[in-house]
Amino acid sequence: MYPCFMTETAIDKMTFEDAMVELETIVRNLETGQTKLDDSIKSYERGVALKKHCEKRLNDARLKIEKITLDQDGKPTGLEPFDPE
Repeated sequence: MYPCFMTETAIDKMTFEDAMVELETIVRNLETGQTKLDDSIKSYERGVALKKHCEKRLNDARLKIEKITLDQDGKPTGLEPFDPE
């Protein structure tokens, strides 16, 4: 169904890296324009799902990052949640 793709693994079971590889393959195949319309639509839909999965994995990783807080002497005093701002 998806030429040149890995097996049709359930997206929620994929690692970030595997999902990115498959997503890049989908984009390359769609850019060539050599895929049948129905296959292109299916590939596009899977690509959207892969993109959402990758975004979720990145967001989950970002939320796990903790900032080490230091006292005036530079000694660690604890951890606080990641705040990008």
